[in-house]
Amino acid sequence: MKSVLVIGSSNTDLIIRVPRIPRPGETVLGGAFSTAAGGKGANQAVAAARAGGRVTFVARIGADGFGDRTLAGLEADGIDTRHVLRTAEAPSGIALITVDERGENSISVASGANALLSAADVARAGEAFAAADIVLLQLESPLAAVEAAVRKAGERGIPVILNPAPARELDDALLAGVSVLTPNEHEAELLTGIAVEDERSAREAARRLRDRGPGTVVITMGERGVYASAEGSEGSVPAFKVEPVDTTAAGDVFSGALAVALAERLALREALRFAQAAAAISVTRPGAQPSAPTRAEIIALIS
Repeated sequence: MKSVLVIGSSNTDLIIRVPRIPRPGETVLGGAFSTAAGGKGANQAVAAARAGGRVTFVARIGADGFGDRTLAGLEADGIDTRHVLRTAEAPSGIALITVDERGENSISVASGANALLSAADVARAGEAFAAADIVLLQLESPLAAVEAAVRKAGERGIPVILNPAPARELDDALLAGVSVLTPNEHEAELLTGIAVEDERSAREAARRLRDRGPGTVVITMGERGVYASAEGSEGSVPAFKVEPVDTTAAGDVFSGALAVALAERLALREALRFAQAAAAISVTRPGAQPSAPTRAEIIALIS
């Protein structure tokens, strides 16, 4: 079992299902309300653990009831939480999620304790880096913590996957330390200025991103599959055909499963199919972490 070190955010998702996403100033009466464990970092940690990785998670959560439930959920999935720090200075992170009848979503996040994750917290997790086969990062945490993690992984020669979400500008110094960059089409457009609408534009955006440092760029495009560009290899990999219920955390499930597959040294295309299968299963289920499939389910879909 390969070791995946995930550094990032943890939230509790407050979810309401509605016929359609409200426009600004509009109220739409909804149906069922539910809560679920979420946050891009925690989602990816859970997805990696269920996909067969030995996962350590570095994060900050509040000293509150949401934090208690978060910690219990992570531990139930076998995740090493020794570096999940509790703080009384801020509440646990919260995400308000609206999901429409097609499974599309709109998300607003109150970062809370996530905003306190620091470079010093990353430095204190040195033993986790020593044991890691791969490091997985996102951008819901302060950029200083992300940069510290990239530097520390680089010092040890550990591959880094960066899921650049939520989208924001990134400098070339950070990207130069990233092994695999996994933007969706919107994030790729923000980073390159190229609207990713088809294979040609995906190729152009991926090449431009690789010119900035990452050895491999994987642009996820939902039901259109992914476009991957690496040294000596590029092209599209089609998505699995499923009926979506809720697309929340599909990208996180993809990233977590991809980290496991790459840590296991699968060839890129094989690793992408493994990750796509995990994401495809996740969109057929409601919620973020509850939707992440097991390794057996992923393999069954591929087969």
